Amino acid sequence: MQSGIDFGGKAFAKRFHYDGDDLGARLWENGTVFKLWAPTAERVTLRLYASGHTGDAWHTAELTRGDRGVWSWQTAERLDGVYYDYEVTAGRVSRRTADPYARAAGQNGWRSMVIDLAATDPTGWADDRAPARQAEDIIYEVHVREFSWAESGGFPAAVRGKYGAFCETDTTLFAGGSQPTGIAYLRRLGVTHIQLMPVYDFGSVNEAKPDEGFNWGYDPVNYNVPEGSYASDPTDGAVRVRELKALVQSLHRQGFRVIMDVVYNHTYSRDSWLDRTVPDYYYRAWEDGTPSNGSGCGNDLASERSMCAKYILDSVLYWAEEYHMDGFRFDLMGLLDAALMERIRAALDARYGAGEKLVFGEPWAAGRTANRHRTHLANQKYLKKLSPEIGAFSDGVRDAIKGSVMEAGKAGFVNGAQGQEHRIIQSVTAWCGSRFRAPSQSITYVSSHDDLTLWDKLVYTLDPKLQYDTPTPRVLRANRLAAAICLTCQGRLFLLSGEEFGRTKHGDGNSYRAPIEENRLDWARAWEYQALVDYYRGLIALRKQLPALCDKRETAGARLLCAEVVRPRCVRLLLDNTGGAWDTLCLVYNASAHPVPVEGTGWEVLADGEDSFLWQTPTPEAHPVAQPASALILGRRGR
Repeated sequence: MQSGIDFGGKAFAKRFHYDGDDLGARLWENGTVFKLWAPTAERVTLRLYASGHTGDAWHTAELTRGDRGVWSWQTAERLDGVYYDYEVTAGRVSRRTADPYARAAGQNGWRSMVIDLAATDPTGWADDRAPARQAEDIIYEVHVREFSWAESGGFPAAVRGKYGAFCETDTTLFAGGSQPTGIAYLRRLGVTHIQLMPVYDFGSVNEAKPDEGFNWGYDPVNYNVPEGSYASDPTDGAVRVRELKALVQSLHRQGFRVIMDVVYNHTYSRDSWLDRTVPDYYYRAWEDGTPSNGSGCGNDLASERSMCAKYILDSVLYWAEEYHMDGFRFDLMGLLDAALMERIRAALDARYGAGEKLVFGEPWAAGRTANRHRTHLANQKYLKKLSPEIGAFSDGVRDAIKGSVMEAGKAGFVNGAQGQEHRIIQSVTAWCGSRFRAPSQSITYVSSHDDLTLWDKLVYTLDPKLQYDTPTPRVLRANRLAAAICLTCQGRLFLLSGEEFGRTKHGDGNSYRAPIEENRLDWARAWEYQALVDYYRGLIALRKQLPALCDKRETAGARLLCAEVVRPRCVRLLLDNTGGAWDTLCLVYNASAHPVPVEGTGWEVLADGEDSFLWQTPTPEAHPVAQPASALILGRRGR
């Protein structure tokens, strides 16, 4: 321990844990109160500024130390819109720091801001409600800047790459014609949840020059402040708050729930506001003092320490309450302790109803972490002991369908691999019994912002010429088969934005800071590949009508009546679809080069390898056949 204090011990927590909910700067009718938890500090000085990024302090004040390491200062003035920071002296070393509990900040987050949150509410915010849950949760991952940057999207120039683009509800291709883009396109596609890649304040894009850089944003600076590079004015701390709320309100009105991508496992830098306030407390380290680096980003938050856990829990609840977020996707959840994840799940359930807010994450890490002895982490090994309403991405489904993300050339079931049949069968029941407790835990997917897109993986493994912009029939067939398998597996469904129109990053599997030209959503491609989009659209609509696939209970696996390997690279499954229009489902995934007939009578073809809308006018098929490199979805009425 570099500080010489046993921060992980019970004695420290017993002496200094603070249960209050008033840390940060708070406006009251009779003035403003500043409170900071800094138990190791010898002195704390508050400095007030007129600007969030320029000029000197116009006032300073010494905070008073109180119980449990909380420092405070108050004034009879309502300092709404005033910027501030602290000078914290600990171990005779003084450090400038913004407020880790701040809810607003100036440009680039270097100065915190006092804010009247109620004044930032858009008109009608008090009546804002999430739309009712549909039969299935279908999550669509979106990056704010990528979403509207391309000129082809037809967004007004002022909102391209900004929060405001999500308030444009009827954009069309190149701002003309009848082909919808943006929100209108997503309504047509049928997704139910929009997952926003990081929208908290991150450090990898200069807010003073937001168009000169790009980053995904997995670099937290201010956990409870919206990112400023997406705002129309990053110099005014209230604007980003107001515009993010307007984004959520717009999506709710358009029928979508909103999920926030959160990164509580590491910060942009080890030299963070948290560390400047309480040096060494918030971070894990090995016994020799070496910083823990399970995140691969140079630092790991010590979520098992009481005030770090409280900080994370309070932050999640704040975003849920103040911004009406409907769910949370946890980056590298495998670095967070399981007890904290259970507390988060329980707190959200208590406030909003059981399972109402989605909670899921990545059940892995980039490496070993120096967590406290006997602390259980929320990783793959521990998933079956977690609440069934704490979900995790299913790499079992992903890798069985398209192949390993670690080896670009290693294929899966749809693109040439042998011996994947039983893994595909396990995927249909969401790997329950082996990796998950229930389908409610499984985030079923084939691609996300990380690694090669589905399209790029298929091109890399199937097209020797690597034609990312020129589709070959072989790649198109494999893409449709991958979509059909993924969208007919139990679990909650997750799509990378643009996956449905063959999104390509031209083989870049880690484009987190590549130019926006490579990362942007190409809305022209959405209409160039309209047949592929329609295939996804039909599968999504069909999925919502099939209880056998939407069932999230721990008993859902019993709906699988039988499964067989018909021939190499071809499997057939029967499912009990009680409660739906068809009592029995037959799924045939045929990745082989041979047609495969289906036995039995009374089957109606709901979708095949070319058309996913056959369910709209189903007709009995006497001798259904699964064509090569395609899926066949059949339904039968009656037993």
